[in-house]
Amino acid sequence: MPEVQHIARTSKLEDGGIKSKGCYTDLVLKHNSNDSLGGGSRVHDAIEEQDIKISELERKLGADRAEYESMVHSPPVEGNIKSPSKRKYFMVIGINTAFSSRKRRDSVRETWMPQGEKRKKLEEEKGIIIRFVIGHSATSGGILDRAIEAEEMLHGDFLRLDHVEGYLELSAKTKSYFSTAVATWDAEFYVKVDDDVHVNLATLGTTLASHRMTPRLYIGCMKSGPVLARKGVKYYEPEYWKFGEVGNKYFRHATGQLYAISRGLAMYISLNQHVLHKYTNEDVSLGSWLIGLDVEHVDDRRLCCGTPPDCEWKAQMGKTCVASFDWRCSGICRSVERIKEVHELCGEAKDALWQSSF
Repeated sequence: MPEVQHIARTSKLEDGGIKSKGCYTDLVLKHNSNDSLGGGSRVHDAIEEQDIKISELERKLGADRAEYESMVHSPPVEGNIKSPSKRKYFMVIGINTAFSSRKRRDSVRETWMPQGEKRKKLEEEKGIIIRFVIGHSATSGGILDRAIEAEEMLHGDFLRLDHVEGYLELSAKTKSYFSTAVATWDAEFYVKVDDDVHVNLATLGTTLASHRMTPRLYIGCMKSGPVLARKGVKYYEPEYWKFGEVGNKYFRHATGQLYAISRGLAMYISLNQHVLHKYTNEDVSLGSWLIGLDVEHVDDRRLCCGTPPDCEWKAQMGKTCVASFDWRCSGICRSVERIKEVHELCGEAKDALWQSSF
């Protein structure tokens, strides 16, 4: 911490009996017949005034350090926005994707994700940012990275992370996403969704807007599944012993297909990313980072509707779903072939997004 220059006492105070020793001071008050209570009071007031100034400087320094770390520890990589925008946005939607998922990305672009001028209009008029989120391959600059760079040149809809891709690294990717997103865009909410899930943007927007007054929001379809201790099974938890006896369940957390957090929580993850523990399953990891905080857990089942006929009849009843997928596939089964059908049967009206006010 930089030294505060005016901490040192003045010669007048020294003449009054205060002897300085570096950053700390010993107050040697010379009590004699000429001292008065008023003189001692003035010395005490001067010290309190200095303490108040020092506390204010420390507070400002702490705030500046928090902002600096949020930018430095997770800076956007080359090819994206290099500095955080000063504009306020409504929400940032990060679509988790992989190198092998080009067809999935194209199917999303052809259905619920606006393209070209409409996407720019969405950002400018509605304050909604949508990006496919991906890191780098183990061989930096290899064929996989070059393919993504070519796709980015064509569509311009990627957020590249300083992260090495891998299925067992999803928890690290989640931390990197929130840290990079909050450093790049100043938004009210940050959403994570998988690339095999159908989303109704207007319904998502109105849902989040209804929670604007919640200071620390964590919204999704909350679940508490079993902790799987048998090695080799899907979703095996190597650290199962931390959750008590075999057969115990996880704490409540949002399922990983789609969830959202408010800005304060995204900032918390960014500032503490180096000490937040990563479990094998990324949705469990996020839940563990927030379980000990004063967070509002919101369980909204509209964020995890099934594919037709489930989301279809709900839409017909006027209860449009935020997101739709198949639980058995942890996404829409054969999403490349079926997401268009889901969009036609369960999607909101074409003008719903542009007529909505968030």
